[in-house]
Amino acid sequence: MKYNFDEVIDRSKNRSAKYDEREKKFGTKDVIPMWIADMDFRTAQPIIDAAKKKAEEGIWGYTSRPASYYEAVCGWQKRRNGWEIDKSMISFALGVVPAMSSMVNVFTKPDEKVLIQTPVYSEFYDVTESWGRQVIESPLQEKDGEWCIDWEDFEKKAAEAKLFFLCNPHNPLGIVWAREQLTRMCEICIRNHVLIVSDEIHSDLIFHGKKHIPTATLSPDIASHVIACTSGTKTFNLAGIQAAAIIFPNQELKAVYDKFWVNLDIHRNNSFSSVIMETAFNEGEEWLEQLLEYISGNFDFIHEYCKEHIPQIKPNLPDATYLVWLDCRDLGMTNEELREFMIHKAGLGLNEGWAFGRSLSGYMRLNAACPRSVIEKALKQLETAVAAL
Repeated sequence: MKYNFDEVIDRSKNRSAKYDEREKKFGTKDVIPMWIADMDFRTAQPIIDAAKKKAEEGIWGYTSRPASYYEAVCGWQKRRNGWEIDKSMISFALGVVPAMSSMVNVFTKPDEKVLIQTPVYSEFYDVTESWGRQVIESPLQEKDGEWCIDWEDFEKKAAEAKLFFLCNPHNPLGIVWAREQLTRMCEICIRNHVLIVSDEIHSDLIFHGKKHIPTATLSPDIASHVIACTSGTKTFNLAGIQAAAIIFPNQELKAVYDKFWVNLDIHRNNSFSSVIMETAFNEGEEWLEQLLEYISGNFDFIHEYCKEHIPQIKPNLPDATYLVWLDCRDLGMTNEELREFMIHKAGLGLNEGWAFGRSLSGYMRLNAACPRSVIEKALKQLETAVAAL
């Protein structure tokens, strides 16, 4: 079927954090919310139909997880990425972030460190520091809008770390790592006895002819050191469903992880998530292909609009995710000034760049997964605010 991504949907009664928490985050409701990473699009119709059918059953007791659930995960990865997964190595998770948080707890000790590459998803800081572990940053280097790995620094920092959070593909920079880059990072980690936890939640959102490479497919040796965190929740706009698949290299690591969650008595899907995720992986590709084309058009629109009307703002053109990294350094503002400017002058609710790398200044992250008309309105407000400076 043909999906209409131009439709503007009223989410005011959707119990949406993106909209309902504006005042909490920005101090006002009077902003266009383009921050937290969910989309303003309805998901695929087969998923909606499956959820309705489950609702009509009227009994939502303790939920089993049939073999077909894992087969859907494996089938998706094989079709999309050529990755053959052993079903027995998959563990359920409430989400990628809870899974990564638990791994910090069970696979590191209080005096051990976690390596990240900044700017990177801010939760990488949170789930590390909440367990009393120290974050080690290996900053990516920017030159003329392009970001690359500082290999000398990465090797130095890996020697201090116990665990590496790899963002593959990268949020917020939208980088689809090349095979050579992934292999080199992993080989450095293996030499330094660093466990690799690969966050691949954005791996279905790939553009411009690029191809996602699951970290665990690089080589058998690398695979033996990688825990992969996957989910369809970003892909199909299902974050509130809370379900992820964590793929382990061996039963020993899997058993340690599983025991943590069993001790919390958290080991089942909710009644809807198992059905919804299985349907998404089995019947969602038609919707996804149309979504990718639409979001790619949004990226082009943002890039061209800023180039023509707001040259002081330089957006990247991401190869992955639906998140645009805005270089606002030409405005000459501090981080706090930039935040206040975006909220109170431009009327935009964006993510501050410093949250993704604490030494950064002058960047913002914009969520482009919304109707084109919303993006146009947001950019016009931004243009007016910049012109008034």
